[in-house]
Amino acid sequence: MYAPTSKQTRAAGAKPWTVPELRQAKRDGNKLVMLTCYDAGFARTMDAAGVDLVLVGDSLGMVVQGHDSTLPVSVDDIAYHTACVARGLSRALLIADLPFAADADPARALEASVALLRAGAGMVKLEGAGHKLEVIRYLVEREIPVCAHLGLTPQSVLRLGGYKVQGRDEAAAARLREDARAVEAAGASLLVLECVPTPVATAISGELEIPTVGIGAGPGCDGQVLVLHDMLGLNSGHRRPRFVKDFLAEGGSVAGACAAFADAVREGRFPDADHSYA
Repeated sequence: MYAPTSKQTRAAGAKPWTVPELRQAKRDGNKLVMLTCYDAGFARTMDAAGVDLVLVGDSLGMVVQGHDSTLPVSVDDIAYHTACVARGLSRALLIADLPFAADADPARALEASVALLRAGAGMVKLEGAGHKLEVIRYLVEREIPVCAHLGLTPQSVLRLGGYKVQGRDEAAAARLREDARAVEAAGASLLVLECVPTPVATAISGELEIPTVGIGAGPGCDGQVLVLHDMLGLNSGHRRPRFVKDFLAEGGSVAGACAAFADAVREGRFPDADHSYA
């Protein structure tokens, strides 16, 4: 059975996370630990294991609802699961995804974000830059904290032609770095980088004052996130990405897996080269 480290045990008993503390964590060199979650029971387990950030992701469309993509997920779906997760948390900062088309314009994004904050979220996450910069600014000006998401953006799967690594060539990498600076300037407090080559993600992390959280973006990010079902080695019915690691095998229980993941992230052991893109 996996036993949490003393560092992790202290983390579990700490005060609740706030949005301003995210930048401080980056300045202090403390890696952020994030997992997706969809119900109160798993939320309590993550909180006790010292997970810092909990994301109610639109990934629930694939791992919970059984869809082939995240596109069918609605605001009501996210709000329901956000309320469930919020009841299980006392420390972790709860982030909720704005699902497909919910952030198509500022007014629609505000309506959806208010619903998610009322359900218990402390921050909303949205994908992309471009016209989403106006949405980010609009939300932040109305006191709604925003987490941006660049690289592989699953809501863009039809345009991208599948789930592919982004930023491999020089021009694409330059666009990613420009977009990252733009979402920070628009007011985002956090940035998720998904399926981005390690050198690109590391460069972006070094250029920004806000923390980056990687998923398939290498060890140079300021934190790491995995989908809960992937972290537990469960078969979601979809191809297993390279960056996924089964922590249940190491941890021996769900609680042990969460603790093992948190320790591996904080100690810089995950992700390694086998779970990153060059």
